[in-house]
Parts: sequence; structure tokens; C-alpha cells
Amino acid sequence: MTFEPFDPTAIAPVLDRQGWAMLPGLLGPDTCAQIAAAYESPDRFRSTVVMARHGFGRGEYRYFAYPLPGIVAELREQAYAALVPIANRWHERMGIARRFPDRLPAFLDQCHAAGQSRPTPLLLRYATGDHNCLHQDLYGEHVFPLQMAVLLSRPGGDFTGGDFILTEQRPRMQSRAEVVPLERGDAVIFAVNRRPVSGTRGDYRVTMRHGVGTVRSGRRHVLGIIFHDAT
Repeated sequence: MTFEPFDPTAIAPVLDRQGWAMLPGLLGPDTCAQIAAAYESPDRFRSTVVMARHGFGRGEYRYFAYPLPGIVAELREQAYAALVPIANRWHERMGIARRFPDRLPAFLDQCHAAGQSRPTPLLLRYATGDHNCLHQDLYGEHVFPLQMAVLLSRPGGDFTGGDFILTEQRPRMQSRAEVVPLERGDAVIFAVNRRPVSGTRGDYRVTMRHGVGTVRSGRRHVLGIIFHDAT
């Protein structure tokens, strides 16, 4: 194993409180460099998206093809198993009937049976002047409510700028933004779409989006781990 399993009980209260949580140093420098280098091997991917063509921002990303690289597949399966109790509890609090199976292969079977058969783990590459507009990674009926991003490049060394940004929209309130201070190898787990928040009248749903600020110099690589597949 090229990463240390994380304790979901430690991050669950943080996710409940703010909708995101950091995992410092999840991947080591050599593993980060290995994954980032895969961007130069197009045969490992099913598609490339040039963000400017779709109004998504500026930069590129590539979706991995099945079979996923070993470290990506391992990280996806281990993270899913750790996060599924939190995901099921969130759905219960939000009054959503769907519950998720304990292991990722069983969940992917459900996705594929519904026509969501295209893998969604992706590698993003930003150069100077690139950015990613606020968005949500929703690809079909089956949506796992949490996802992960791992920074593979060195802030202040490989690139400057390019902050990871999260916004939260609560009912009848203006949006709030958070900048997540990632270093190389750090991961952030965050809500894909909605998350539960405790209020005076019980739990209610808030909407979250994520994006990346403008890269001022250099090149920035990120590994994105999304647990549901796409149509």
C-alpha cells in the first residue's frame, strides 16, 4: 500500500461541521510525481476535456480508463469503504432513502446497471492563467455524496496561485467561500452536492460547489477521486 489508511471517525465531525476535511500527507512525493507523470500517457485515459471549450474555465483534465492504475483503484476503494458510513448517515439526516453498500464494487454494479459505466477518477492539469469554475461533479442518478481531491504538485515550487475553493449556499443566505490550504500529497474530502446541517427545526440541506482559483505561475496537477461512475 502506498498510502496510510485514514480514520473516518476522526474526520466525520469535521465533515459534519463544515462539509470538508483535510487528510495531510496522504500520498508521498514519489507517488505524487508518479501519478502526475501519467498525464503524458494518453492511452491510460478514456477522454480529455479542454475546459475553455465548454465554459468550465481554463485548463485540461483527463478521465482514467478502466482498469484504473493500481494506486488510483486502491485509493478509491479504500476511501469509499471509510466514507460510506458517513455517506449513509448524511442521507438519513437529509431524508434521502438511498443507502450505499459497504464496498465500492457493489456500488459500481448499481451504477453500471443504471447506465453509469464510464469511470470518473481524473487527472487535472493547470498551467499559468488556468482556473476551474465553481461546479458539482454529478454524472447520473447514482451520486455518492462525498469525493476526494489530492494535490500532486508543490505550492510555491511547481506553481503559485491555484487555490482550491469551496462555496456553501444556505437557504436565504449569501454564499460563503472557503480556501483549502493544501500542500503536495494532501487530500481534501468534500461534499459533492448537498450536505446536512443542524438547525433549530432539525436538519436541513445546504448546497456546496468547488473550483480552483487562477494559477499565477507554473503547472499544477491534481488527482480527483469520484466514487460514482458516469453515463
